Amino acid sequence: MMVRLFSNKSISCCMKQQGVALITVMLIVALASIIAAQMTARLQMQMQRGTNISFNQQAYWYALGAEAFAKRVLIDAFKDEPSITHLEQNWAIGANSYPVDFGDIGGELSDLQACLNLNALHPSAKTKNQNDSTNTVGQNTDLPAATILEALILNLNIEDVSNFEAEAMVQALTDWLDDNDRITGSGGAEDNDYASREYPYLAANNYLGSLNELRLVEHFTPEIILVLEPYVCVLPNNSQNLININTLSAEQPELIQAIFDISIEDAQSVLNARESSGYEDLNDFFSLPELSDGKVEDWQKEVFVVDSDYFKLKANARFNNSYFDMNSIMQVTKNQEIQIISRTIGRN
Repeated sequence: MMVRLFSNKSISCCMKQQGVALITVMLIVALASIIAAQMTARLQMQMQRGTNISFNQQAYWYALGAEAFAKRVLIDAFKDEPSITHLEQNWAIGANSYPVDFGDIGGELSDLQACLNLNALHPSAKTKNQNDSTNTVGQNTDLPAATILEALILNLNIEDVSNFEAEAMVQALTDWLDDNDRITGSGGAEDNDYASREYPYLAANNYLGSLNELRLVEHFTPEIILVLEPYVCVLPNNSQNLININTLSAEQPELIQAIFDISIEDAQSVLNARESSGYEDLNDFFSLPELSDGKVEDWQKEVFVVDSDYFKLKANARFNNSYFDMNSIMQVTKNQEIQIISRTIGRN
């Protein structure tokens, strides 16, 4: 008689144990697959990140190459004409782009003395006749730039901006630049005005760093800044108020109109009378019919020059799918060397 070694119950229990083991193995394999997939994805991300960093760095060096090339262009432009700057020189040809390996390099040079320097409202700004207590230029301060800026804002016919708003903007900017907490006029603004906002901050009490900083100043809205942008600029840590009549755009007579307080038609005639190579002598400029007959005051004459020391380069570079934009402010020194005084990354 044969003996049954395993019962049906024992066989069933063994099969269940094998099933649990199989499920456990499958879970381990699935978990290992998920971990391996995540490791692979992270590795690919790190590799792509490294590639992007390498491409961005190459684009950055391309932008620096544009800067070096711009220096050479300026040096060559002033080699034959060291005492005059005009729009027929090589630096003024406009935006250009050059192909390079796996990308391209572009750039555009502009004269930062073909506009009104907003830092000229800083208290450190000097004029030749500033010590004359009987001579007060402008309604808000004794600085010509304040008068020019207020008149410019009015001449641009900005919507909902009257004499009161224009004066208030100049006063607020003056308070932003000066180093005291005294409010200039009824439109001025100091720390208490900015500290009471939803997101509080304090007045800079220093030079503007860029035109974008104007957004923080009381009364200056983005719409107003957008209209002003072609006519004004910012020289870092520099309060000079010198405008090169040779490089001033013929399409912006409002700045001439603001300086001389003349009609827009006369201002346009002044710019149209300028030859393409500009003026070598400012006396030729001031002898124009629109400006002669004693119409030009001393402080107005002091605003204009025929040569420029500050330029702005808008450089852009592409390497594969990486893009880099950089703005460089350059200064031409007395020995005709080019010095970089400011660099900002980005299009604006």
